[in-house]
Amino acid sequence: MTKTDDKTIVRDYFNSTGFDRWQRIYGDGQVNKFQLDIRKGHQQTVDTVLSWLQADDNLPGLSICDAGCGVGSLSIPLAKAGSVVYGSDISEKMVSEAHQRAKSSLISIDNVNFVTQDLETLSGKYHTVICLDVLIHYPQGQVPAMINHLISLAESRLIISFAPKTLALSILKKVGELFPGSSKTTRAYQHREVDLIKVIESNGFSIQRQAMNSTSFYYSCLLEAVRK
Repeated sequence: MTKTDDKTIVRDYFNSTGFDRWQRIYGDGQVNKFQLDIRKGHQQTVDTVLSWLQADDNLPGLSICDAGCGVGSLSIPLAKAGSVVYGSDISEKMVSEAHQRAKSSLISIDNVNFVTQDLETLSGKYHTVICLDVLIHYPQGQVPAMINHLISLAESRLIISFAPKTLALSILKKVGELFPGSSKTTRAYQHREVDLIKVIESNGFSIQRQAMNSTSFYYSCLLEAVRK
């Protein structure tokens, strides 16, 4: 499958059935047990990133790019903390939902800006670039270029999350693929941590913090890298 095909599938999915599914998962309404498990896992990842940033005690006025912002789960609390947030997502519906949630949270439009944009076309400079639960949509061969691009936007720090590629999780993924379901509309790619760290370090960044968040059906490895 080509890069364009992957991107088109992801965009179409999150503008249709995927949007309905994931905006419920990222919300606080009633969901099934599987969706609740994913919600808890994703929130763990968001909370971990927020705790890292809050520990630095410099969020007010900090410029942050939330690449693949979804419905604003991270962007909105960062804007509430006083950061200047640029949130982007490939899905127009996700961006619209993020706008609505920010408005409901009484977030100033001067503090956060949501746009429909894919990762490859992002531009500008930000103190911190964050990309959570997005690399799962990118095949292994495309990830180095994507990380290189995200780092080019970061003045000081990059934070990414990804589904780690381990023997146990690869087996679990294979078992899950045996069962049909709407969640299989997009592919789920796993990545080796050592490979991503190698790309990050080749750009003059070093790993500062690492974390692993997992539930029964959600596995996400977090890396925070800072410019040397």
